[in-house]
Amino acid sequence: MGRPIRLWSLALLGLLAVGGLLASGWLAPAFAHGIAGKDAAFVAASKGPQIIPFLYLGAKHMVTGYDHLLFILGVIFFLYRLKHVALYVTMFSIGHSVTLLTGVLSNIHVNPFLVDAVIGLSVAYKAFDNLGGFKTVFGFQPDNRVAVLGFGLVHGFGLATKLQALRMSKDGLIANMVSFNVGVELGQLLALSVMLGVILLWRTSALFNRQAVAANALILFAGFLLMGYQLAGYFIGARA
Repeated sequence: MGRPIRLWSLALLGLLAVGGLLASGWLAPAFAHGIAGKDAAFVAASKGPQIIPFLYLGAKHMVTGYDHLLFILGVIFFLYRLKHVALYVTMFSIGHSVTLLTGVLSNIHVNPFLVDAVIGLSVAYKAFDNLGGFKTVFGFQPDNRVAVLGFGLVHGFGLATKLQALRMSKDGLIANMVSFNVGVELGQLLALSVMLGVILLWRTSALFNRQAVAANALILFAGFLLMGYQLAGYFIGARA
């Protein structure tokens, strides 16, 4: 059993390294987290309820959303009880559902670069917490439930900015947005199932504790790279 477990753990470490490359922008042209190409054209041209297509787009957006997935991975990394996983994931879902729907339906605009920078910060925050940084450096432990809910609200605005940029038609907007949000939840559930399966296998390895430190260091690195990449985009845009 030792060899397969090591392969699982190395695979996850590799995925985290790719997450760092994505966040830094080195692979962004190939794996940009947004709605582009035919998907963007479809959303921009849609009129009336399009339930199934928006379900699909919501799920696709979450499954390919490396920033959201890195944050969720950080959240569940050291959760050992299913009820705790369900609690934190539910709080995150409530947060991003509220701001996704409110942002688009109420036409609340926020700067996409700044929102995505805070999303990058959320990834770094959770990894820093997983590494015991708050207790070691600051001598206290923040309430992770509040943090996950708060960052969930920010992640929802990140999702909203991607749709707002496409200037969606008001015809069928509510039905399409609800469908998109349900798709996001389905995509999150799918990704969560895969991540939990990998982590459960990984935890059976004697090397888990040592590799967990390296993995969270990579998540921390990816979060800061993503934040820096978005802040650079904001300041470059402000000077243009």
